[in-house]
Amino acid sequence: MARNGKPARKMPLFFRILHSSYRRGAHWSQFVRSRVTVAGWMALAMLVLAAVLGGDVGRSRLYQLFALIFALVAVGMLWAWTRRARLAARRMLPRHATVGEECRYTVEVQNDGRFPARAFWLREVPPDPCPELKQFAATPEPGEENRNAFDRLFVYYRWRWLLERNLMFRGGRSTELLDLPAGEAKRVQLTLVPRRRGVIRFDDLRALLPDPFGLFQRCRWVLAPEDSLVVLPKRYRLPPLDLPGASQFQIGGEAVSNTIGLSGEFIGLRDYRPGDAMRHIHWKNWAKTGEPIVKEFEDTYFPRYGLVLDNFVDPGAGDLFEEAVSVAASFAVSIDTKRSLLDLMFVKDKAIVVSAGRGLARAEKMLEMLAAVEAEPVEKLESLARLVRRYHGELSACVCVFAGWSEERAEFIRNLARGGMELTALIVCRTADEAQRLLAEFPVPCRVILLEHGRVQEGLMTL
Repeated sequence: MARNGKPARKMPLFFRILHSSYRRGAHWSQFVRSRVTVAGWMALAMLVLAAVLGGDVGRSRLYQLFALIFALVAVGMLWAWTRRARLAARRMLPRHATVGEECRYTVEVQNDGRFPARAFWLREVPPDPCPELKQFAATPEPGEENRNAFDRLFVYYRWRWLLERNLMFRGGRSTELLDLPAGEAKRVQLTLVPRRRGVIRFDDLRALLPDPFGLFQRCRWVLAPEDSLVVLPKRYRLPPLDLPGASQFQIGGEAVSNTIGLSGEFIGLRDYRPGDAMRHIHWKNWAKTGEPIVKEFEDTYFPRYGLVLDNFVDPGAGDLFEEAVSVAASFAVSIDTKRSLLDLMFVKDKAIVVSAGRGLARAEKMLEMLAAVEAEPVEKLESLARLVRRYHGELSACVCVFAGWSEERAEFIRNLARGGMELTALIVCRTADEAQRLLAEFPVPCRVILLEHGRVQEGLMTL
């Protein structure tokens, strides 16, 4: 069933045929590429060339080169096919990784076989990046409308773009050949670079066993428990933030203060009341008077800010949404939550608020939520507006991050501005000219920062 309760439209047969054939082709390509090295492809190409040019043995001696290469290829294939290894491993992963940043981790590998395992590599195979049928049919490649009719019909470039976009990481291979005697274990360091935020599932560790010539290699599964690694969004560097509305304050409360130690100025002594913290008791005066006396402090106040993420994404704007998530993550780590409170707000199936600050969760929890947030195809800006208005009286200022611009988003900002809330809108756009045209058509009464795709860092430095 579709979201609106109507039966879901059946996928066209043509798309199902394309998806099935492209998927099989991608799996076969991955199978071959993991077993034939670059040197192996060069040897095969030379073999074909020598066969074509050296067919006339009376006029050319290239047949001798053909025979030599053929012997190397045949021996290499046979040698790689006969290689064996029985290995078990255990990964020691860090708690988090970050998109685009190198992540190193250790793998403890043990040889459970009866014979030594010599001259092999370890390789972590990424999860299958092939898109599902629904994603393939409903997610156009950026700029696809500018391609020729043949490409738009068979959408192969869309398939290649989705494969690249869905790839979770690059790398994950040991840097040196390993030798492991029977029954012994060794620790190996692997390095990978995450390409997407979210959770990486590690369930396919391989041992690559090459032939002596380095042309072909056998891929053997390594017995290892399934592991996972949370990949946090990419973050940008922000200038020193001077958020508006800092004259309004949110009271921190005694419960907040008690979790971090004394706060506020000392203003005097008073009689003990049930619930007062033991560390506030003035022991010297209690000894003099015989009655419990506590020290009294000023109430502690903190500014409270809202960080609103628009996760309602138009088809084909998935790359803009990823940039919007990175911008929100940059604010989550740049706003000083030791001296303020920060509320991250977005809508999934229901309104979600994640708060960070004194006595609350750390910004790290907010980044974990941003690592898992997904784009929503059905627009629910009114639900998001109700969520923000619920906190209107407590917020000093609000930063809204949008993936694109439209009349509905402009109305969302205008509704919030009518309540007197201090707002800053950050719009991630394909081109600044197009966004400025839309802003002229749908203006808003607040500060607007345009963040052009590919130049987000430069735009953020204008804050």
